[in-house]
Amino acid sequence: MKLSTRIKISYIFAFVLPVIVIIAMVFAMLRFTMTSLQKQYDLDSTEYRVIMDPANISAHTAASIMRELKETAGNNPELMTDSAYLEDVNGRLYEVKSFMDVYRDNTLVYSGEDPEYSMNEAAYYIRRLEFDFTDGSPGMITVFTNASELTEIPVTFVVRAVVISLIVLFAFSAAAMWRLYASVARPVRKLKAAVDNIADGNLDVPITAESDDEIGELCEAFEAMRIKLKSQIDQNLQQEKDNKELISNISHDLKTPITAIKGYVEGIMDGVADSPEKMDKYIRTIYNKANDMDKLINELTTYSSIDNNRIPYNFQRINVADYFGDCVEEVGLDLESRNIKLNYENMVSQDTVVIADAEQMKKVINNIISNSVKYMDKPNGRICIRILDQDDSIQVEIEDNGKGIPQKDLQRIFERFYRTDASRNSAQGGSGIGLSIVKKIIEDHGGYIWATSKEGEGTCMHFVLRKYIELS
Repeated sequence: MKLSTRIKISYIFAFVLPVIVIIAMVFAMLRFTMTSLQKQYDLDSTEYRVIMDPANISAHTAASIMRELKETAGNNPELMTDSAYLEDVNGRLYEVKSFMDVYRDNTLVYSGEDPEYSMNEAAYYIRRLEFDFTDGSPGMITVFTNASELTEIPVTFVVRAVVISLIVLFAFSAAAMWRLYASVARPVRKLKAAVDNIADGNLDVPITAESDDEIGELCEAFEAMRIKLKSQIDQNLQQEKDNKELISNISHDLKTPITAIKGYVEGIMDGVADSPEKMDKYIRTIYNKANDMDKLINELTTYSSIDNNRIPYNFQRINVADYFGDCVEEVGLDLESRNIKLNYENMVSQDTVVIADAEQMKKVINNIISNSVKYMDKPNGRICIRILDQDDSIQVEIEDNGKGIPQKDLQRIFERFYRTDASRNSAQGGSGIGLSIVKKIIEDHGGYIWATSKEGEGTCMHFVLRKYIELS
């Protein structure tokens, strides 16, 4: 329920409903008072106006006794001189604040007035009943009702009605206001506690919405903010951790080729390379190590571009046969210097074209081949590049006969900084971002990549690119 609706209902409970209840209470009190007065004063009317006018109450008091006297006077008038009967009737009249006098031939034959009270001390409502005795003499019964006491009844009723109405009004208002306060105060306190947790850096405490009103929507908004903040902080912490790991990896991997280059340069300076063959070997080694350093720096640059989602692409139509032929020729020289044999098989037609960025795709091929070289554990190393035709796409396979990848690691090798070689020995270092860069570039080209491997036998990287088909 919306908070605005709840406030409206609270106002209804606080003001409108009490009025309705008060009216109902007044009618209930009227009814209760009428019933009580009927029993107490022997009234013969159930009209509410009776109790609001003392004269009406007096006029209707002792109704059944009056009927009895009338009937007795008509049927057995001589009984009006029977003192026992008259005492009995007068006793009953006392109970309803009344008494009677009986006259015969204008002579008082019975007086029911209490001698302790004087008629001058109170106002009485008088009713007369005339009849004839058996001998024809006139008779009269006069019934006196104490109107002074009956005047207090309307005042008492009004006071009771006002007091009870005020109590009901206060009770309903208090209940409505407390309900409204509780419905707002409790979630606000929880929200404040949650905000305090966020301010203290504790983002693990969830904020639950207990209602579907505006307060609940506010709690949901704060919960969404908490989740987003926590995600951003976790992401920043992970990124900071990744950056530290990257710096550590790059530092470690740069140190190895730099140390080797320094060693070979010192050997040349000291005259150790004293033959053309040694000099050629030293220079080739220095060149290879420099290439390794260049690849690491290129990976770092590409990683920075990926992290900012700003890899510069220059997509164009590329002939598959020509492009991969050039790539094979370029990497072949480096592999030859490392005594690794390179095989190339192109199974697509000469006019097959894809839309790709030549430079970025070269990074893909170089990174995959660099991984193959890095984990080559056999003296007769072999790398095979195959281009397969897949109807509307081409599939590139780069297979080696290296150490292979355990099955438990195979699904995670494209994750950033994931390394199957946790020991990080100097021979098999690396930044840990090469294959994540490969995956990003392939996916940005609209393709996908996966790997298959057998430990001890080798690994094969597969990636697929869609062909460019010109519509006629």
